[in-house]
Amino acid sequence: MSISLAIIFPVLLTIVLLVVQAALWWYASQVALSAAREGADAGRVLGGSAAAGQRQAETFVRSFDNLAEYRDVTATRSAVNCQVVVKVRPLGILPLIGMPDITRQVTAPVERFVSPVAAP
Repeated sequence: MSISLAIIFPVLLTIVLLVVQAALWWYASQVALSAAREGADAGRVLGGSAAAGQRQAETFVRSFDNLAEYRDVTATRSAVNCQVVVKVRPLGILPLIGMPDITRQVTAPVERFVSPVAAP
C-alpha cells in the first residue's frame, strides 16, 4: 500500500500543480487583455493621448502585481486609431517550467467630433 502511494502521490501532485499553473496563465492573460482595453479606452477619447492610455494600462496591470509580473506597456495613437500593447509574465509555481510572456493588443477607433449634416 505505501509503495503504491509513494509512486502515485508525486504524479497526482504534479497534475494538480499543472492545473493551478494553467489557471494562473489564463488569469494573467485576462489581466493583460483587460489592461489593454482600459488603456485603449483612456487613449481613444476626444482630447485623450497615447500617454494617458499607457498610464491607465500600467496602473491597471500594477494593481494585479501579485498574480502577473508586469513587463511592458506600449501605447500609440494616430488620427484614426489608438493601439495599446500589454506584456506580462504569469507567476510560475512549478520550478522547472519557465513561463513565457503573454502579449495582448487592443486597437480602438479614436473619437472624433463630426458636425451634424443639415437636412435638405
